[in-house]
Amino acid sequence: MLTIALPKGRIADETLALFSKIFNSDFKFDDRKLILEKDGFRFLLVRNQDVPTYVYHGSCDLGVVGFDVLEEKGLDLAHLLDLGLGKCKVVVGMRSGEKIDYTKHKISIATKMENITKNFFAKKAMAVEVIKLYGSIELAPLVGLADAIVDIVETGATMKQNGLAEVETIMLSSARLISNKNSFVTRKKDILKLTQLIEDEIKRA
Repeated sequence: MLTIALPKGRIADETLALFSKIFNSDFKFDDRKLILEKDGFRFLLVRNQDVPTYVYHGSCDLGVVGFDVLEEKGLDLAHLLDLGLGKCKVVVGMRSGEKIDYTKHKISIATKMENITKNFFAKKAMAVEVIKLYGSIELAPLVGLADAIVDIVETGATMKQNGLAEVETIMLSSARLISNKNSFVTRKKDILKLTQLIEDEIKRA
């Protein structure tokens, strides 16, 4: 049985819909249940940020999670397939009309993506003070807590509604199928077969 970690929400629903099509069977979690066992698979429903951790430590053979989360965690995992689900981007946002002043010695950034932020500004040779927030990040530049924010956007509507604008795109992201490296060695045939079935279904869609 292959164990697969899924992030709670839309990506889990869309991934299970893929499995339903591939195996012509209804893959669906019962209300409030966190484990689904069906047709030789065990799915675990976990927080988005925890998917790589479950896979890395071998509690799951496979996982589905956004590329942004993988970059932030930086764990040694096998990246198997871009599922094309949950497309978004990680951007730098500032108050409308403002731009990043790269002549400054330092910039303060409010974000929950500390590593992505530090890596991006390190490449620009700019020191960054990261102010870690977990919600309502758009407020930070408006009340003087930070010069800018680094956040995930899909349409950018929330930023615009709060008087912010995207000034830099750090990365594009979408859901990736990942594998524990040991599992990939010991269960390579099963994992590659499943990966191929998923890839074929995505191409048909």
